[in-house]
Amino acid sequence: MKASLQLKLGQSLTMTPQLQQAIRLLQLSTLDLQQEIQQALESNPMLETSEDDDQAESQSTDDSNSHDEPASETASEPAPETTPDWDESENGPDWSSENEIPDTIPDDLPVDTAWDDIYQSAPATSARNDDENDHDFETRNSPTETLQDHLEWQLNLTPLSERDQAIAHALMDAVDERGYLTSPPEDIHAGLQDDADEDPVELDEVEAVLHRLQHFDPPGVFARDLQECLLIQLNQLPPETPWLSQARLVITHYINLLGNRDYAQLLRRSRLKEDQLREVLALITGLNPRPGDVIDRAEPDYVIPDVIVRKHNGRWRVELNPEIAPRIRVNAGYASLIRRADSSADNTYLRDQLQEAKWFIKSLQSRNETLLKVATRIVEHQQGFLDHGEEAMKPLILSDIAQAVEMHESTISRVTTQKYMHTPRGIFELKYFFSSHVSTDEGGECSSTAIRAMIKKLIAAETPKKPLSDSKIAAMLGDQGIKVARRTVAKYREAMHIPPSNERKRLV
Repeated sequence: MKASLQLKLGQSLTMTPQLQQAIRLLQLSTLDLQQEIQQALESNPMLETSEDDDQAESQSTDDSNSHDEPASETASEPAPETTPDWDESENGPDWSSENEIPDTIPDDLPVDTAWDDIYQSAPATSARNDDENDHDFETRNSPTETLQDHLEWQLNLTPLSERDQAIAHALMDAVDERGYLTSPPEDIHAGLQDDADEDPVELDEVEAVLHRLQHFDPPGVFARDLQECLLIQLNQLPPETPWLSQARLVITHYINLLGNRDYAQLLRRSRLKEDQLREVLALITGLNPRPGDVIDRAEPDYVIPDVIVRKHNGRWRVELNPEIAPRIRVNAGYASLIRRADSSADNTYLRDQLQEAKWFIKSLQSRNETLLKVATRIVEHQQGFLDHGEEAMKPLILSDIAQAVEMHESTISRVTTQKYMHTPRGIFELKYFFSSHVSTDEGGECSSTAIRAMIKKLIAAETPKKPLSDSKIAAMLGDQGIKVARRTVAKYREAMHIPPSNERKRLV
């Protein structure tokens, strides 16, 4: 082996920090972009928002107006001194009015004078308003109550011994977000056993506490399975509820037939008539199989659209949402402090910050231009969807838009990810407008979104007693010239969270 030194010449592409920043801003969502802009405003003194300048102008205008008022009064002729023409002894100020409060207590007061006769209590409207505002603020910003908090609150109001409280807490720890017990009482009883305890907890005590907890709100909580959950809810209904005993009979003995929607067997075994079974099912379907969802609700995720589409004079117009990001610019005051021939550390820092601010603003402008350009092309291609709905959605892939705007597909993918468009038909992610195609008998193409809309329409119009199978739906689409397999129909149906035909069967 011999060590040697070689010199090679070559060319390679390197992404500059500015280009990396532009790509990163391009793929940020609206919320992430607002956070990025806020961080840039806090770290770079050369950046400022236009809103700050507007507020300063409005404040200066108010100040000038407030200064002008005394000047106008000064310029005007002094008002002649007027003498009150009323007798003070007879028409003096009414101290008992709500807005007038004397500074001192009169020397002579009758013996039976009350405090309210002299001093009127100040109206508490402002304090009440503050309380209401605080309440609204706390309501809006308070954390969401969970099912465990709701059960804990009820347990604190229930008179139980310390021994039963410990059992109740063990049972509450075994409740999941649906409100069901995830462990059988036998396992919970085994977990409460202690060899050093002279009076160990009995299984009957666990069952007794569980029976008491099953009366907590929401109805059906602390159930071990679906059957017990529904029976708990039925037992909490008033005894005079119609069809209550029949509903208990069906849930207790024929819940499997009900789950399989085998109404023929259910009618035969329960000895109910069809009309009676329909009333019983109406009562059962009014129960909640997931009682914990009533309390433990997740906070909704709100979406801010990046692009707004409107129809103006028969043409679709695309514009950026001005609310997604604040308008920023270079601070002219700090920029004027930079001197060309100065190489001090402060001047160099200001010059670097100015350069970064200009690149940041340029990257934001590039992001907005690219987003608007891509959204415009999408709207031009999907005008049928905007006019007629999902069934008129055309097939579209990323390369089609990439060729139209002369950009790379990866750029289109970044632009259309987590970006939303507000249309008269709703708010959609830009990726929603891209879909694969299926060939038709006429030689054309049909998008998968349009096929899903057709499947949904066919299922909505089916007979509840005899729902359409996936094979039947595929055959009906074939009659319309659209070639899809049964497995494709099943895949689209599951994507729309539509159950299969045996679970859609209804007793009409």
